[in-house]
Amino acid sequence: MKKLRIAAVLTAALMTAALCGCVDQHPEENSKAESGSVTNADDLRIAATSPAVANICDKLDIDLVGVCSSTVSTIPDRYKDATQLGTAMNPDTEILASLDLDWILSPSSLESDLQPKYAAIKTKSAFLNLKSVEGMYKSIEELGEMFDRQEQAQKLVDEYTSFMNKYKNKNKGKESPKVLVLMGLPGSYIVATDNSYVGSLVKLAGGTNVYGDGGGQEFLNANTEDMETKDPDIIVRCAHALPDEVVEMFNEEFSANDIWKHFRAVQEGKVYDLSYEYFGMSAGFDYPQALDELQPILYGDQS
Repeated sequence: MKKLRIAAVLTAALMTAALCGCVDQHPEENSKAESGSVTNADDLRIAATSPAVANICDKLDIDLVGVCSSTVSTIPDRYKDATQLGTAMNPDTEILASLDLDWILSPSSLESDLQPKYAAIKTKSAFLNLKSVEGMYKSIEELGEMFDRQEQAQKLVDEYTSFMNKYKNKNKGKESPKVLVLMGLPGSYIVATDNSYVGSLVKLAGGTNVYGDGGGQEFLNANTEDMETKDPDIIVRCAHALPDEVVEMFNEEFSANDIWKHFRAVQEGKVYDLSYEYFGMSAGFDYPQALDELQPILYGDQS
């Protein structure tokens, strides 16, 4: 009987300690900018190494001289002439070093891997907490302070506050379904907790993650036998990358691995693949669309 490997390698790549701060700054020796100083972004050379960070910079009207490349996520048009840095997981440090940067901006989920590389090229870096919608907007506020974009940041925060004031009681009084959240790559998958972005969306929508906050971790290794004991009402599956291949992988796993047929959620047909564009690794401005997608999955209606 074929069983997929629940990959420790993937876990190591994704799991990092939760940060208390929202924009974690690293002033490197011989960097051009002073730590904690406020400088107008127009006077700085800045690079963003993930699509989510690039989209935030676009909303804050920050020009970038370098951006990551991506085949599955959209980079704002304003950065079409910016230097390509390679993928978000592995930006090219030689290219970064050649750009004479003041700042490199990246998501905090990759900080443990990327910060030493930025330190090696003596370039100042800041890591944004994009593990939740709330974390994203706190990071936006701090970037506004750092780069003299307070007005743009406040406008975004006000839009978020208005949305949340309307949304917060949407599912009040409804029974919270128990949800198992799986994050996959072709050939492997892990469990996402409340501390991951997709997990935070499920919680925001009113679902109860069967693995909770995972003891502060974003992702966990858990075998299928343990997952079965959690008796989830609903199973949702999402992709870290290569979404088409991940859907195929999950379908094969659920078909070939006999244990899945014993899950009540599987028996009742409550297994759902979430849209990659809304349920990635990092928070984005399309969280309202993500919540709209979760509504009928969690509650069986569009209300």
